[in-house]
Amino acid sequence: MEPLESAVPKDEQPLLLELPEKPESTGKSKTETEARGPVRLRQPQRQQFTMMVQCFDDLIGEDHPVRMVVAVVEQLDVKDFCVPIQAREGVAGRDATDPRLLIALWLYACIRGIGSAREVARRCEESIPFRWLCGGITVNHRLLSDFRTDHGKALDNLFTQVIASLVEKGLVKVSRISQDGVRVRVGAGAGSFRREERLHKLLEEAQQHVEELRRQLEAPEQMAADKAKKVKAQKRRAEEKQKRLEQAMEQLPELKKKQEEAARMAGQGKCGDKIRNKELRVSTTDPEARVLKMPNGGFNPGVNVQLATDTESRAIVGVEVSNQGSDSSGLSAPMRQQVEERTGKKVEEHLLDGGYLRMEDIEKAQKVKLYLPPKAARDPKKRGRELEIKPGDSEAVREWKQRMASEEGKEIYKQRAATSETVNADLRIYRGLTQMLVRGLAKDRCVALWCALAYNVMHFGMKLLQ
Repeated sequence: MEPLESAVPKDEQPLLLELPEKPESTGKSKTETEARGPVRLRQPQRQQFTMMVQCFDDLIGEDHPVRMVVAVVEQLDVKDFCVPIQAREGVAGRDATDPRLLIALWLYACIRGIGSAREVARRCEESIPFRWLCGGITVNHRLLSDFRTDHGKALDNLFTQVIASLVEKGLVKVSRISQDGVRVRVGAGAGSFRREERLHKLLEEAQQHVEELRRQLEAPEQMAADKAKKVKAQKRRAEEKQKRLEQAMEQLPELKKKQEEAARMAGQGKCGDKIRNKELRVSTTDPEARVLKMPNGGFNPGVNVQLATDTESRAIVGVEVSNQGSDSSGLSAPMRQQVEERTGKKVEEHLLDGGYLRMEDIEKAQKVKLYLPPKAARDPKKRGRELEIKPGDSEAVREWKQRMASEEGKEIYKQRAATSETVNADLRIYRGLTQMLVRGLAKDRCVALWCALAYNVMHFGMKLLQ
């Protein structure tokens, strides 16, 4: 019986290298082994012309996640992104790039944990899902970078649309939310922080440099065209440096006010004098950045990203970015107000960690049940008695202590870590919220909104389409 031939064509069968066998002890000669001939190999023919009939839609499968991203974006109202576009009917000029494409690119990039505009531009040339998104439209890193941070208000409205849709479908209730802060590194280095005296000197030097370059440009007949172009670039960079130094000087009054407040709280002792004598420093690279204590225990320039999460659905319903190093600087009440404005619902229970504890916040939050642990007593003998009711406690403080001491309150508070910590880890590990590659709190907030929006689309995209 003859053996069956393989159903796979010969040119598509896997390569099998038939190496010369080691001569056995039976006495086979070397010439008999070489008589089989050389091996046959499939080799790439890169100069071969082929005719391929294919559209971009054939590049990815029907169940690819990028299709879900596009389907969600198609349902959103993006008219706010179109307001600054100058390419209009009847006006000469190049067509603008569709905002829906740029929104989809950044959403999918954040879902994949990509936070660099240059990396997204590279993926649009090399990665099949990104090429499918572009559909033949070319984008560069400058277009992507500007779009990510230049539409803060429109992006905020887009985030609200997604939250409102989740609330309308009954997926988010926001009656109980959990809030936590994430310290995120910024691009400024520790060496960019300067004292006030040094800032004044640097600003004076920058102003003189800009003035010198301006005088050179006012006499273009004395320089060649290539040199004039170079001087213009130098002048632009010098003006940007001068602007950052001016912004750094503007931060000093606020820092002095906080220093005085901290010294007043510390009193007239040694600790208060140490705070008063401390020289203030501001970054010349990112003036709004502050040196914060990071999750690894070290101190680095960064920002404090505040996230509010619905405990039932684990959807992110509030985003804010601050340069406050402590969560106890009144960050809870504004977050509740933001969540209520986005959802149109009332926050009834608010879960926080111990860093947010301020008695004045407990006094003001009369219609909201706050769940947050007390600070540990300094006296070791009083440890474990922090929730005991004292004669001078107000009614709001009494209710808070009773609530946190009850078994029901302890069970409810367990949801804080199970909600906020997992969401924070998701954004840091999978959505690219590891380091801010932009400057300024406004742009940092845009980056945080993109990451939060990508998180919601990733986890609730299919439900939004139902």
